[in-house]
Amino acid sequence: MKGIAVQFLLIFLFSTSSAQTHIQYKMIVAQDGSGAYTTIQDAIDATKAFPDKRITIFIKNGIYHEKVRVPSWNSMLSLIGEDVDKTIITFDDYFDKINRGRNSTFFTSTFLVEANDFYAENLTIENSAGKVGQAVALHVGGDRCVFKNCRILGNQDTVYLYGEKSNHYFSGCTIEGTTDFIFGSATAVFSNCDIISKTNSFITAASTPQGKVFGLVFLECNLLAKEEAKKVYLGRPWRLYAKTVFINCFMGEHIRPEGWQNWGKSEAESNTYYAEYNNSGAGAKTEKRVIWSHLLTGDEAQKYTVENILGDWFLTFTKK
Repeated sequence: MKGIAVQFLLIFLFSTSSAQTHIQYKMIVAQDGSGAYTTIQDAIDATKAFPDKRITIFIKNGIYHEKVRVPSWNSMLSLIGEDVDKTIITFDDYFDKINRGRNSTFFTSTFLVEANDFYAENLTIENSAGKVGQAVALHVGGDRCVFKNCRILGNQDTVYLYGEKSNHYFSGCTIEGTTDFIFGSATAVFSNCDIISKTNSFITAASTPQGKVFGLVFLECNLLAKEEAKKVYLGRPWRLYAKTVFINCFMGEHIRPEGWQNWGKSEAESNTYYAEYNNSGAGAKTEKRVIWSHLLTGDEAQKYTVENILGDWFLTFTKK
């Protein structure tokens, strides 16, 4: 019996070692068959759970009509598109189509990230359902997630960022939508992004938890609008302690003079933290802003650096 046990142990150790040597750290997705996978989800499903180092999936140009999920065990995963305008992930789920009750919104996403330390670059992520109500394009629930040079397109509820302790970074991205199209409880920095409103409505709907230092922060972004959008609010509070700040941003004339709305919650006026500093453009005039919003001083604005908002993980990430 002892000899048989040793034999089985050797077989197990050999098979484990063999599996480790076959971990794929670089993968290619191509619809024409020139890569190892033809769908993004098949490539994600083939990656090692909780890898010892980052796994990169390169996605060749194409329109990928699929719902993509990055599960929590697929940490340290990078998805890199060939061309942001030509590498397109699209699906068309929406609230009524899902039809799973009052929480149907959260099942509509085209792209769902549940893992930590996710990175995306040169991708278009789209919910193509149209103006049919809640329809999420990007849904992020992991922590320390980064999106660089991506286009995130939709209408109502385009980008949902949740997690009381989650932190995310968007750099050089284009995000467009109609109502509450950037929303959730996470801390997120949007740096040098184009934020495009498609109709008269609200840009943000933060649900920042009470006591959290930062919510949604926009640094040097451009607030732009399609022709139909003439009167747009900077934000309204999904939850009472919403925090949203715009610093050094350009604001087009579509931004309403009052800037912010309380969503019918008068108690939110004393609990939210909506603030602006050194913005420019016709929509940046602050004389008629609601009296419960804030204009930062120079000293107050200094704490809104990416490193201070996102913490040590961001410093480590940028050194890689």
